[in-house]
Amino acid sequence: MSRPAKHSLTLNGHRTSVSLEPEFWRAFCDLAEKSGKPINTLAAEIDAARGAGTGLATAIRVFVLKDLQSQLAHEGAGAKD
Repeated sequence: MSRPAKHSLTLNGHRTSVSLEPEFWRAFCDLAEKSGKPINTLAAEIDAARGAGTGLATAIRVFVLKDLQSQLAHEGAGAKD
């Protein structure tokens, strides 16, 4: 298991950082690329949608997880056809 590393982001003109494991950071960057958005834009969208009691790093991890779950559900639905 990899240890989290700090990554700098700019959200709506404000600098911040998140600590994410390399695997989550790579998956997050891949999702940003897949969506055609810069990582700062995607992070700002996730930041705006998260609850007040949820940290940004947690919100990014959950975003990555939900995308994976969606992909798996889609693949599972295709296998039933």
